[in-house]
Amino acid sequence: MALVDHRGRVSYRREVETPLNVKRPELISSLVNNIRGILKESGLKKKNIVGIGIGVPGPVDSEKGIVRYFPNIKGWEGVPLKSILQARLGIKVALDNDVNAMTLGEYRFGAGRGVENLVCLTLGTGVGGGLIINGEIYRGSTMCAGEVGHIPINEKGPRCNCGGIACIERYIGNRYVLDRSKKALGKKITLERVDILAKQGNKKAKAIWEDVGRKLGIALTGVVNLLNPDLIVVGGGVSKAGELILRPLRQEIRARAMKDQAKHVKVVRARLGDNAGIIGASLLV
Repeated sequence: MALVDHRGRVSYRREVETPLNVKRPELISSLVNNIRGILKESGLKKKNIVGIGIGVPGPVDSEKGIVRYFPNIKGWEGVPLKSILQARLGIKVALDNDVNAMTLGEYRFGAGRGVENLVCLTLGTGVGGGLIINGEIYRGSTMCAGEVGHIPINEKGPRCNCGGIACIERYIGNRYVLDRSKKALGKKITLERVDILAKQGNKKAKAIWEDVGRKLGIALTGVVNLLNPDLIVVGGGVSKAGELILRPLRQEIRARAMKDQAKHVKVVRARLGDNAGIIGASLLV
C-alpha cells in the first residue's frame, strides 16, 4: 500500500503480510485499518485523497467493483469489494485486476512508455497478464481478458486452480518451480537461492530457470501471433532471475512465432519493480 501523487511518485509505502488461509472479513478489515493508519501517519485527511485504487489477484467486474473470484484464495466469489470499502472508509474506490493495474503503471510510467500495444506479465504465485491495445487497457467482453497464465500448453496435464488443464501457471507458478527446485537442489532451497546459484553458474539451477523461460515462450508465441504486440513486459518476483528466464523466452518466440510478429516484438523486464501495481492502481482512480 502506498500514497501516490498524480505523477506516479510514491511518497509513503507499507507492506502487510497476507497469511495463506486468511478469511475474507479479516483481510478486508486489515485493508481498512492499514489505510486509516497510512492517513494518520502521513497527517492527511480524507479530503486530501482523490481516491483508493486497488489491484486484486483475480477476475473482477471493474465497473461495478465486484470481485468475481480469486484462483488462489478461497471465499471471494462475487464480493462487492468496492462498495464495502467505500462504505467503511468514505473515500471513492476504483478496483481492477492486479496485473491490469501493473500494466497501466508500466504503460504510463515504466517500460511501456511510448508503446501502443503491449502485453504485461507478472510471474509469482500465479502467472498474470494484462493487455494494452491501441493505447487502451483491454478487458474483454466480461472484463476477464489477459489471463495469459491460463493458456494451456499441453493436450493433457495437471489440473489448474482455475479449473483448466495444463495451464502455463500450473508449470511455472512459484510453488511448482519451488517443488522442482527442492527435488533438484535439496529440500531447504528457496527461489531466491535458486536465483543466486544460477547466476553463479550452477547447472541445475540454470536449467530450472531456462525451463521456466522456454515454457513461457511457448505460451507467449500464441499471444504474439494473435495480438502482434510491440512489447512484452515481464515483472513479478520470479522475473528477478532476469536474462536466465528472458533469454530462453525470446529464443522460443523467435523459433516458433510467425516471422513478422517475432521480428517486431521486444521482451523486457518491468521497470517499476514492486511499485508497478501500486502506481497502476492509482491510475485507476
